[in-house]
Amino acid sequence: MEVQQKEKTLDLAISQIEKQFGQGAIMRMGEDTIIKIEGISTGSISLNAAIGIGGIPRGRITEIYGPESSGKTTLALHIVAEAQKKDGYAAFIDA
Repeated sequence: MEVQQKEKTLDLAISQIEKQFGQGAIMRMGEDTIIKIEGISTGSISLNAAIGIGGIPRGRITEIYGPESSGKTTLALHIVAEAQKKDGYAAFIDA
């Protein structure tokens, strides 16, 4: 398969994925495109800064993991409270 044909096939696949999942679902390495993602505060200024967008991404599934008694549930409940403060919805699933 020619390089041009491979590029065309790749572009078609990317456009279909972006159509289904939205702009920015696929990013090519080295692109400097920055997509603004709204965040929900974690309740911790330093953690918000470390994440880079001011909290966890709104509208996405976020997994919080770590050892027992490390504060996972507390963090999750703080995030749920922050979402509710802004009249949002959040689900906390302990699995």
